[in-house]
Amino acid sequence: MSPADGSIRPVEPGGKIIVAIDGPAGAGKSTVAQHLARHFGLLNLESGAMYRAFGLKALRAGISLDQSPELEAMAANTSIRLEPGQEHNRVLLDGEDVTGLIRNQTVTDAASRVSVFPAIRAWMVRMQQNLGAEGGVVMEGRDIGTVVFPHAGVKIFLDAAPEVRGLRRFDQMGPQPTVQPEEVIRDLRARDERDRNRADSPLRAASDAVLLDSTHMTLEEVVRAAEAIVAAKMSQQNSPS
Repeated sequence: MSPADGSIRPVEPGGKIIVAIDGPAGAGKSTVAQHLARHFGLLNLESGAMYRAFGLKALRAGISLDQSPELEAMAANTSIRLEPGQEHNRVLLDGEDVTGLIRNQTVTDAASRVSVFPAIRAWMVRMQQNLGAEGGVVMEGRDIGTVVFPHAGVKIFLDAAPEVRGLRRFDQMGPQPTVQPEEVIRDLRARDERDRNRADSPLRAASDAVLLDSTHMTLEEVVRAAEAIVAAKMSQQNSPS
C-alpha cells in the first residue's frame, strides 16, 4: 500500500488488551514496555524501532531526510517486520536483520526527522495497526494512544524532566562516550521540540492516559507503577458487570 493513498484510519482492536505507552525520548518507554510484555504475557511491539529501521534505509540510500516525495517513494518499496526476541524485538528491514544497527544516535536522529512527514507517519501507522490489530500487545511510541490505537484499553504517558532523560541517555552510552552530557541533553531538547510541535500527530498525552512522571523515581519504581496501572485495568475488565 502506498503511503500516499489516504489518511490514517483508526481500527477497532480485537478482544485482547492493548497497552499503549507514549512519551518523549529517554523517558524509559522501551524498558517499561519490555517488562509489561514479559509480566503479562503480551507481545512487545516497538514503534520506534520501525522508524529507526526506515531512517537507516534512508541514510544508506543517501536520500534527503527533509524531502517527503523521496521518502514516500522509498516507503512504497520497504518492508519492516518485528519478531519477538529475548530482550528486544528482532527488526527485519526488507528481510535483513538490522536489530544491532539501529540503536546509534545517527539513526535515532534520522528516525525523528523522517517521522515528521504525514504520509510517512500514515504509512507507518497502518503497519503498526496491522501488527497489533488482534490485541494482546504492548506498544510504545509517541502517538500510540492518540493515533495508532485510540481505543487501547490501557494508556500510559511516561515523562520526565529533559535533564533527567538526557543524563539517563548519557549513562547508557558506556564508559567512554564520545559526547558530553550537555550535548545529549541539548539534542534531546531539540527532538522534543520537533516531536511536540510537528503538524501531524504531535507528541501529547491522550485525554484518558494515566500520566506517569519518572523524574524522581527509580527504574524499579517506574516499572512497578506501570505494572499496577495495567493490573488495575485488567482487573476492571475481568470483573463481572
